[in-house]
Amino acid sequence: MSNPRGKLFIVATPLGNLGDMTTRAVEVLGSVDGIYAEDTRHSAPLLRHFGINTPYQTMHDHNERELTGALVERLAAGARLAVISDAGTPLISDPGYVLVREAHAAGIVVSPVPGPSSVTSALSVSGLPTDRFIFEGFLPAKGHGRKQRLAALEREPRTLVFFEGPHRFLEMLNDLVEVFGPEREATLARELTKMHETVRKSTLGQLQEWVEQDSNQQRGEIVLVVAGCAKVTDETLAEAERVLRVLAAELPIKQAAALASKLTGASKNVLYDMALLWRKEADEAS
Repeated sequence: MSNPRGKLFIVATPLGNLGDMTTRAVEVLGSVDGIYAEDTRHSAPLLRHFGINTPYQTMHDHNERELTGALVERLAAGARLAVISDAGTPLISDPGYVLVREAHAAGIVVSPVPGPSSVTSALSVSGLPTDRFIFEGFLPAKGHGRKQRLAALEREPRTLVFFEGPHRFLEMLNDLVEVFGPEREATLARELTKMHETVRKSTLGQLQEWVEQDSNQQRGEIVLVVAGCAKVTDETLAEAERVLRVLAAELPIKQAAALASKLTGASKNVLYDMALLWRKEADEAS
């Protein structure tokens, strides 16, 4: 049976501005028996700044499974341990899931120490609907996989939140514009709470052009908040079909569908499939 003193704390830390560290986070990190950090090179300066002398160790994606058994044994024996990530709230696209799951299975109390989160911070300043949203984290690294995932999300009505690193951000924007269309509203939230913080609301097409021209916007920690797909009415779909028939008579199907989608707001994929069906029916009739 677990010692009731054993507890696992999931502790949020600042995204950048150290003033966002909560009093409770400092107290918990200073009182636990051990801290497990995503990268001690990032966490060591934070702990020093707040005078926290608790022993700490790295726990990342590559060693979490290896460490989990021993950590659960420590917790069951009465240890109080804390997990922190490089910045923000742990487990949000960061390590810790395996440990938390096994701790629950072993009857260990898991307690959150709330604080900064880049997801909610970006949503709060996005100027986009926040009553319903989905967090997609990092999209697939390869272009084909990324486009496939975006195609599956194209008709999602809820606000979408994505993470991306600086080396792939422009590629991601290019794919978003291709799949969602350039007129979809979006907000770039970059380097939140840091010196070079950027929050810019625009359309995907305008953001793509801006980021392409200003390489500084491809640096640092990036959160992109994208508006969900507007509901397409029967009237809109009927208008889209009319526009598509005109365009498909003069242009390749893919180009016609993309342009009709841009003009009417209807799904490019739906229009493309519609035009393909027309082409098949025409071929069978001839």
